[in-house]
Amino acid sequence: MDHLRYCGLSFEKQRAAFLDIVSADPLIAETLSRVRVLGLPDWLVVSGALYNSVWNHLTGKPSGYGIRDVDLFYFDESDLSYEAEDSVIARAAPVFADLPLPVEIRNQARVHLWYPSKFGRSCPCYSSSSDSVRFFASKTHAVGVRFDTDGRLDLVAPFGLDDIFSFCITPNRVLDSRQTHEAKGARARENWPEISVVPW
Repeated sequence: MDHLRYCGLSFEKQRAAFLDIVSADPLIAETLSRVRVLGLPDWLVVSGALYNSVWNHLTGKPSGYGIRDVDLFYFDESDLSYEAEDSVIARAAPVFADLPLPVEIRNQARVHLWYPSKFGRSCPCYSSSSDSVRFFASKTHAVGVRFDTDGRLDLVAPFGLDDIFSFCITPNRVLDSRQTHEAKGARARENWPEISVVPW
């Protein structure tokens, strides 16, 4: 199997391939269909479940292989309390209860409030779910999908898709996230030995 067959193609061709692959993946397709019923503001399914599903497809691995959870972002500035976010998580729990992987939900409007205590450094106040993706530790991981108002799958990929289709994890040095980049890169290589990791 030629796992690099989309490497180096135009963004539009890569975008079409990416959306075809993730929409056909049973785990992603089911998650996306269920997210819609929650009516979350500015929601976005992001990161590992997406690019890992692409790597699984291109290397002949089963759906869900190597994926720990599905990350679901939303953005709501109206209430930045932990309690408000926790109520959204509780409301969503029965919606996703029988999925094979847990769905981790986070309000991106309040990340800057807990980020310093968790990572020992500050992060910006994000302006949207899409904005937060630009600050991921690796450019390769900065990808998200959601349905637009017409029900079509929309892609957020601020750094493009060639790193994903090249099986290359590239650092994003906008924040001091070296440890996260290296840890995620090492774990990815355990599951997909085709991957290369660009040093920080």
